[in-house]
Amino acid sequence: MMAGDILKYIPTSTVGKVVDTKEKDGIVWVKLDNTGLYYDSAYLKPADRSEYREVSFKERERRSAGNKEEAQTILNEMQKAEEEVDIKDYTPSGGG
Repeated sequence: MMAGDILKYIPTSTVGKVVDTKEKDGIVWVKLDNTGLYYDSAYLKPADRSEYREVSFKERERRSAGNKEEAQTILNEMQKAEEEVDIKDYTPSGGG
């Protein structure tokens, strides 16, 4: 697996171009361009070039911004739910 190879991550069928590889604790990790994530090479296989769709920098930035906004929304909802919970509902009572 070399930079520029087109690979598919088997569990999710994510297809991307190899941009980096590294080894840690005996596992070879491969970074794919479409997600910017590292994948365990044991779960990658060569993919047909027709399966690969290059993602522009602008689209990658838009995805990233959307993920940040979504994460912030979830965090805000969790904080709101935490404030609304009355701990008395979850603590045991009685000496039993």
